[in-house]
Amino acid sequence: MFGVWWWVYLGTNRFLPRKSAVSVGLSFRSIPSSLQTCQTHVSGCDCTELYSYTEEPEFALNRDYFEEDFRSHARGRRWIELTVEEQRAYVMRLLDALEVTDRDKRLKVARAILYLAQGVFDECDTEVDVLHWSRHNIFLLYDMGIFTALLELLSMEIDNSQACSSAVRKPAISLADSTELRVLLSIMYLMVETIRVQTEDDRPEWIAARETFKNELASPLYNGEPFALLLFTMVTKFCSMNAPHFPMKKVLLLLWKTILFTLGGFEELQEMKVRHRERLNLPPLPEDSIKVVRAMRAASPPASAMELIEQQQQQKRGRRSRRVLPLVKQDSLDTYNERDPFKNDDARDEEEDPEDTDSGIEGEVDPLDRDVIIQPPPPPPPLRPPTERVNFPKGLPWAPKVREKDIEHFLETSRNKFIGFTLGNDTETLVGLPRPIHESVKTLKQVSVGITPVIIPLFLCSFLHQIALLKLLLAAAPTSKAKTDSINILADVLPEEMPITVLQSMKLGIDVNRHKEIIVKAISALLLLLLKHFKLNHIYQFEIVSQHLVFANCIPLILKFFNQNIMSYISAKNSICVLDFPHCVVHEMPELTAESLEAGDSSQFCWRNLFSCINLLRILNKLTKWKHSRTMMLVVFKSAPILKRALKVKQAMMQLYVLKLLKIQTKYLGRQWRKSNMKTMSAIYQKVRHRLNDDWAYGNDIDARPWDFQAEECALRESIEKFNSRRYERNRNGDFAPVDNCLQSVLGQRVELPEDFHYSYEMWLEREVFSQPIQWEGLLQNP
Repeated sequence: MFGVWWWVYLGTNRFLPRKSAVSVGLSFRSIPSSLQTCQTHVSGCDCTELYSYTEEPEFALNRDYFEEDFRSHARGRRWIELTVEEQRAYVMRLLDALEVTDRDKRLKVARAILYLAQGVFDECDTEVDVLHWSRHNIFLLYDMGIFTALLELLSMEIDNSQACSSAVRKPAISLADSTELRVLLSIMYLMVETIRVQTEDDRPEWIAARETFKNELASPLYNGEPFALLLFTMVTKFCSMNAPHFPMKKVLLLLWKTILFTLGGFEELQEMKVRHRERLNLPPLPEDSIKVVRAMRAASPPASAMELIEQQQQQKRGRRSRRVLPLVKQDSLDTYNERDPFKNDDARDEEEDPEDTDSGIEGEVDPLDRDVIIQPPPPPPPLRPPTERVNFPKGLPWAPKVREKDIEHFLETSRNKFIGFTLGNDTETLVGLPRPIHESVKTLKQVSVGITPVIIPLFLCSFLHQIALLKLLLAAAPTSKAKTDSINILADVLPEEMPITVLQSMKLGIDVNRHKEIIVKAISALLLLLLKHFKLNHIYQFEIVSQHLVFANCIPLILKFFNQNIMSYISAKNSICVLDFPHCVVHEMPELTAESLEAGDSSQFCWRNLFSCINLLRILNKLTKWKHSRTMMLVVFKSAPILKRALKVKQAMMQLYVLKLLKIQTKYLGRQWRKSNMKTMSAIYQKVRHRLNDDWAYGNDIDARPWDFQAEECALRESIEKFNSRRYERNRNGDFAPVDNCLQSVLGQRVELPEDFHYSYEMWLEREVFSQPIQWEGLLQNP
């Protein structure tokens, strides 16, 4: 929670103390393996990231408006001293005041409500107290119907054409232009995020309220559409330049958490997969991917050029002190030389990158991780008893898989070889094939075969919504250059008066970078979550959304994002801990100096940026998996050197998805690339799931053919359109219309008979019914 806990994102309710990563002083080379889960941790809580540092003066403003109104109602008592009934009465008074026509009065009331949602921090002594009263007040606000009232005000602000036209004409937009929207969105976000997360001490009425709120958000109760669709509309309107004053960071965070609440996170997705496989009588999943990744060890990252030089000097000093000294192997994923390792030199990375130095990608311990001083070695330590030895799991981490297409291809090849003809898409007939082929087919069928079930309908985000999200992602990417025609995503972070001192400029610069990082985090998590739910709901929903993203240049956009110094991005310190909420409202503010801002906080990595990188890699995997033309796009855009540089981050999950992307394109990169990158090939073998009959390491696969991007994408679009026409169009083709197998439904249909049927009915009945012998005993036989 806030500054006290590390929250586990994307749907889990477990959390770890902040001490686990920061106060123990972990180095970046050893990111805790316990945090290597699908719910990647991010520093602090999203409630902290909800506010920009430029919004800090508004905390006191919210308190002042609340106390100004509450003083006349409570007569000297504090909020935490009131009974629940008295608190409900005051909230009802605020609810009535929200319906006034005066805009300024409504804003004051909304700020008072926001102060309640923030936990009446002026009456609290610790951050824990703030969190307690924030949770209590938010459930009270929801019970009194505050969310519905706020939604009506939000709809009014979205449709406020006067505010939109005024913002369009302004040369520069600041915080003041989005004041009402920011207050409303902040309250709604706090309500969604607080009610979404379940705790052990929740009251029974709170648990019931959570389910009710979840159903309300997922239902088309708000102007005939789900709440998430209204937020998508705000994103599209902002990106079309019609509402440049919309606070996009708050909108995106609220949109992400709303979808996370209504649809569920990764753990809920895993449970849904298990239930659907049981319902379809399919074998259980071979493993839980979340648990497998959590148990993986991160590989040792490459050393920097400075560390290499220092290590060589230490080796030389060690040779002087002792003549016989073993040479310390250098753990590296890339060959380092005097050139910039992050320079975008494709020729060097592809052709001149022989991994002569040994790589730590296999999971061995980097010698630079140990505080080694080269000196005469001490006497060998006594052997440890076997019980103290660290036992690592034997074998590969993933169970192998096979596709139905692979089994068909294997049988077709075998039939053509031994019999001389083929049977098409037949995976059952084994007549005439040798006994080893029978055993091979049996083994292949025992391996997991993927299937996507169809479950309840799910609303689809339109093509315009996806384009808008990618525009925001491009504008927030650190590799993007400012253009005159690009959208301005800083409307809700820039103050009315620009900084005039060096300290103010540094503070604003940190705030702007932090603002962009949070936007990237929200968009990446949102896209990944939607893609996973679409794929589980119906494969064609996933395919059409994926195709829209590909046509919108999502693949080169993600590669452009990673074409930067990833190590610097992961270890960025764009945060000021003393300004984070609720620390800034509970503790006395220390004096900020340029030196303290430049030093940053004590954390050595930014979980927020690591979270974003993993999400983007997973999106890229989902877009390219089993798509030959899209895999060729990775090759054409020279993604291999970009992805190899990302392997420098010592985090098991991130390395896994980088290796997956490298695996699918190795057979297209040529023999010389594979020969020069054998350490990477070994890492792929050790960490990535194997597919039977997958010839990824040799380049002999039948899919390694000249690619035709347009033909493959058009074929996919044609299949989707055929499905939609059969399922949803009114004038259905009779050959493809679904058959009604319900006897009661068929007999209840009204059938139009021709006129001559009435004249020949008795003759037809005599010939087709009465004169035909009926074998009644056949009905008693077991079919």
